[in-house]
Amino acid sequence: MALNENKKQYLRTLEGKKYFLLGDEACAYGAIYAGCDFFAGYPITPASEIAELMARELPKAGGICIQMEDEIASIAAIIGAAWTGSRTMTATSGPGFSLMQENLGYAVMTETPTVVVDVQRSGPSTGQATKPAQGDVMQARWGTHGDHSIIALSPNSVQECFDLMFDCFDLADTYRTPIIFLMDGEIGHIRESVTMPEISKVKYASRKKAQPGEQVFGGGDLVPGIVHYGEGQNVHVTGSTHLANGMRDVTTQGVHEVLVRRIHEKIDSNRDKIIKVKEDKNPGGKAKIGVISFGASSRPALGAVKKAREEKLEIDFLRLITIWPFAGKQVTEFAKNLNLILVPEMNLGQISREIERFVECKVIPVSKIGGIAHSVDDIYGAIREVNS
Repeated sequence: MALNENKKQYLRTLEGKKYFLLGDEACAYGAIYAGCDFFAGYPITPASEIAELMARELPKAGGICIQMEDEIASIAAIIGAAWTGSRTMTATSGPGFSLMQENLGYAVMTETPTVVVDVQRSGPSTGQATKPAQGDVMQARWGTHGDHSIIALSPNSVQECFDLMFDCFDLADTYRTPIIFLMDGEIGHIRESVTMPEISKVKYASRKKAQPGEQVFGGGDLVPGIVHYGEGQNVHVTGSTHLANGMRDVTTQGVHEVLVRRIHEKIDSNRDKIIKVKEDKNPGGKAKIGVISFGASSRPALGAVKKAREEKLEIDFLRLITIWPFAGKQVTEFAKNLNLILVPEMNLGQISREIERFVECKVIPVSKIGGIAHSVDDIYGAIREVNS
């Protein structure tokens, strides 16, 4: 992907500088840096600062920001804009993410590259509107209907809110699929330093374009090239089951099977390229207790692990950066010599139940809900309890 001159001029005003930003603000700056040139959204806490910054900054970079009438229209707008060649994004929180699910499925089925940011808050329903949570993990995976795979990333710092946006947009273009950026209100609303990179050092993935006559929804490639509206080629885009040329065929079993299996396979067969984890093994190499966490919860979790090690407890730590596809192989390897794994998360055990599928040892959720993040002592206490 090549940056246009407007974007380059804007980024030159930022590059090399250090800012003290909210996670939400870093996410928005990261998106602009990563080539986002169309944003559509509807304000909702704790994600509103993303839309606010996009409204202020994206036009300066030559992009377009639109406040839509609701979340359904927001995701519909970014899907449409993506088919004109734009790198597009919306941002919301739990209730808005729920409203987006039908069109998220449409983006999966039409293989539309786009980014959906969900800054999770306490639910269900309107719940605790401004309070953080991590309760949308399974909604990100299974919120929309039908068989499909999905890619979701989760940051645990303000710098990562910025940095991982490059991954989000590049993954969206590489696999021609919607990407979910699964932040949480805690990370969205903390303020930390972010260093803006030099634009000459940033590498962008290119969106593969279909050549005239090539099939836009198949034709042999797991990830076929895309055609953009207005560039001279015909394309038919539908959320219904379709042939490789895009035309509807909702009755032929084989057409549905080929299409949906390929959409699933293009992500599942590339898990090793997509999945990111960060491991912190006990220096002694004899740990029998492990901790796995993600997002905001991973920060006090690592703090508790380090505190336990100061008291000579041998304990390993694994952070999930890619939430979906799930890092099953990495979790199995991590758990190989462990007797039990503690899983701090701000929900009632959504990731811990997934971990149970891949390990033979005991898995103990360390859940916290009600809009308050774990403290180091919360998790350290759980470690001491299982070690006693």
